[in-house]
Amino acid sequence: MNAPVVLQAAASPVSPALVLRPWRMEDVAALVEVSRDPALRQWANSVVDDDADGARWVQAQQQGWAAGNRFGFAVLETQPGSVREQLLGNVVLKEVAAGKPAAEVGYWTAAHARGRGVASRALEALTNWAFDTFKADGLERLELLHQVDNLASCRVAQKSRYNFNTTLPAAPPAFPRDGHLHTRRTSA
Repeated sequence: MNAPVVLQAAASPVSPALVLRPWRMEDVAALVEVSRDPALRQWANSVVDDDADGARWVQAQQQGWAAGNRFGFAVLETQPGSVREQLLGNVVLKEVAAGKPAAEVGYWTAAHARGRGVASRALEALTNWAFDTFKADGLERLELLHQVDNLASCRVAQKSRYNFNTTLPAAPPAFPRDGHLHTRRTSA
């Protein structure tokens, strides 16, 4: 995946159009700011406390792109008449490999962007891109995991046509509580 990938999600009645693009070092300050949200920290696997943490996190996203197995996108909106983009969240396609029928998706949304359909629209753009890009390599389904008590993530999965599959046992420390597995197939 050498060419830069930029995805778009159309505007909704409550939110402007979204731009999804690979993370850049200039996103660190905004990442640190949104990472202060206690609700986001509750569900995140990694904590971003300062610019050094943010730089390491962005570098990890960039390394995933370079390796071709993890594709993290900053989810942004551009205000009309402004060249400045506002960070709204993140979506990621991970564990992608040729010949492997499944990969995993994940997402988070900044506090100021919740309740506006950002996660579901960004996930739909990522899902379409993943199937278009990796179907020829054998990708048949995408898996979405969230902790059972993360009701907002469950709603996003359902809105995005990821069907509930099963409840998975906890796997501490990264997944301290039981979780839901949702899946979406290429035919969905």
